Amino acid sequence: MMADVYAGAENIISSLGFNIAENIANIFAGNTGIVRDESGKYSPIPLPLSVVDHNRLDELFAENLSRENPPVRYTMLEKMFIISIKDALRQNYIEINSSDTLIIISSTKGNIDLLQPEQQKKFGRKRIYLHELGRMIAGYFNNPNTPLIVSNACISGVLGIVYGERLIKSGKYKHVIVCGGDLMSEFIVSGFQSFQSLSMNPCKPFDKTRDGLNLGEGCGTLILSSDPGAFAEKNPVKVLGGAGSNDANHISGPSRTGEGLYIAIDHAFRTSDIHAAQLDTISVHGTATDYNDEMESRALSRAGLEKVPVNSYKGYFGHTLGAAGVIETAISLQSMKKNMLFRSAGYSKHGVSKNINVISKTEEKEINTCLKTASGFGGSNAALVFQKE
Repeated sequence: MMADVYAGAENIISSLGFNIAENIANIFAGNTGIVRDESGKYSPIPLPLSVVDHNRLDELFAENLSRENPPVRYTMLEKMFIISIKDALRQNYIEINSSDTLIIISSTKGNIDLLQPEQQKKFGRKRIYLHELGRMIAGYFNNPNTPLIVSNACISGVLGIVYGERLIKSGKYKHVIVCGGDLMSEFIVSGFQSFQSLSMNPCKPFDKTRDGLNLGEGCGTLILSSDPGAFAEKNPVKVLGGAGSNDANHISGPSRTGEGLYIAIDHAFRTSDIHAAQLDTISVHGTATDYNDEMESRALSRAGLEKVPVNSYKGYFGHTLGAAGVIETAISLQSMKKNMLFRSAGYSKHGVSKNINVISKTEEKEINTCLKTASGFGGSNAALVFQKE
């Protein structure tokens, strides 16, 4: 018999805070971390971006730094991963240095700032590789297992959780720490500018006046375990199942029919043994681009989910790439625990062809079952189902 899998001990490091409480408090208050950046560091023209407070990150890391001898230099992203995982571990009783515990790293670009020559001089060229990022994180925590690196465009975070759930159910590990993170960089901003997909204003997922996405950086962690007693918080949420798919529609454009996302949702329902009518809320990808939001509305409609309350968290954090799936799942777990539907920031007037139920205001509601979806370049899609016991 396969083990049940539980999720909890959430952490988020973002422009809205460095732990789950700070981030949720800002969401309750209706605050967004997307602000106009005029530094010129990421773009020659001012852009609305969601950027982590790097000074606070350095201060926190200095406070929490383990006494390594000789001292080790860590990159900005590595510091983010370490602080995020440490905060999650404070809410959990597992031993990270046990062979029963695996670390999964989800990221699209890893140490992308090491493309800069001065950073390469400090850390070396090899450190930019994703496997080196995993090695540094596992080494910091003395974890004996080779980390699993998941880098599959913007579904990386959700897919990392899917893999973690499957590894625990298979009996390979008892606990899995899933951590997703990505940095802002000139390289990433210029790439999205080449697609003409960036908005000059705070993004508006599913809104009629949406005109593009905002980029963000951040890190999120959650812990999966076969032992519900491993969590400091009582009654952790169950991970029922998940799935990934790829419709191979286009290198960057989503399927106009929502085929791939529909397949991922359908398979997630099958593995979870639930049906559409059991869902209480959905957290979708919701980038605020014309094609993505329309595609998602079509997929949700095909899956019979038009009446289920749905939101995108991109209006709070921007698109945090490989971190997005973990950060947004962490908020979804909080939404379930607090029985609160969080509004989809930026949404006011319906702007997609299908009549999906986008959440326009934060309100109380009993939430027992939640669907989390993600979509990314290359036609990649993923879906996860969570449920309270």
